[in-house]
Amino acid sequence: MTSPYHLPAGTAVRGPYAVDVSPRSAGWAYSSLRVLRLPPGGAHAFDSGDSEWIVLPLSGGCTVAAADDFGRETFELTGRESVFTGVSDFAYVPRDARVSVSSPGGGRFALAGARCARRLPARHGPGAAVPVELRGGGACSRQVNNFAAADVFACDRLIAVEVLTPGGNWSSYPPHKHDEHRPGRESVLEEVYYFEFAAHDGVPGLGYQRVSPSGRGRNTDVLAEVRDGDAVLIPDGWHGPSMAAPGHCMYYLNVMAGPGPERAWLIRDHPDHAWIRDAWPGQPADPRLPLYTAPRAADPSERGHR
Repeated sequence: MTSPYHLPAGTAVRGPYAVDVSPRSAGWAYSSLRVLRLPPGGAHAFDSGDSEWIVLPLSGGCTVAAADDFGRETFELTGRESVFTGVSDFAYVPRDARVSVSSPGGGRFALAGARCARRLPARHGPGAAVPVELRGGGACSRQVNNFAAADVFACDRLIAVEVLTPGGNWSSYPPHKHDEHRPGRESVLEEVYYFEFAAHDGVPGLGYQRVSPSGRGRNTDVLAEVRDGDAVLIPDGWHGPSMAAPGHCMYYLNVMAGPGPERAWLIRDHPDHAWIRDAWPGQPADPRLPLYTAPRAADPSERGHR
């Protein structure tokens, strides 16, 4: 079953970006995702334009600089070996800035963006401050790194989190949606899922993603086998489950933004499956979780900013 909302690795390449999802390419209004690959000693510059951005290392570390009429800020990101080995620090850069990303050792860096109205200050997000949450229970257990959740890190519109699902487990479950404005109950958010998988003995991993029509918007319908570097666009619809094949831990980065007056992740569970949440308190979390916790807090002399 093919879908224009499933972007297999290599099909959304543009220039230096291994993945480039923009409001224009997605046919929506707010959310963006780019994945930048840099060789050792490599650098890349871009204009933030009408969007706020978070630079998040997927592998490797980098230096992020943002310059505008208010001055210049530079942040050293320690990064990580891979998304399966640890929480990463990150950098927030505002709209209407000239941004550069450089990496002495090379690596891959996610640029999560959202069109926005307000200009907020550039900031460093320390890895030690990222809340690591275990969500679900039993075979629905997963780990969520809430680095830019709505109630964790201040942005104008952007919401972004990382989810790690052990092999054989389901996440994004029960299926849920956020395509309708219902004050205090559901918010409208365009969403991108970006996937990576842990290999086993050199064999690449895989998983499956389901999005089913909710009767709104485009009636998005996706049933996709997803692999390293794939992305799935979710303009509307019930999304979930995200299924990790046994033997391969699955990672995905969620990037969301929308038009609501409040920056909030408010969801509605599918009525046929909402009951599953009530079963979790009686089930232990998967013993493989957490895969890791946030790093220790830095000493006062250690700075991510200069």
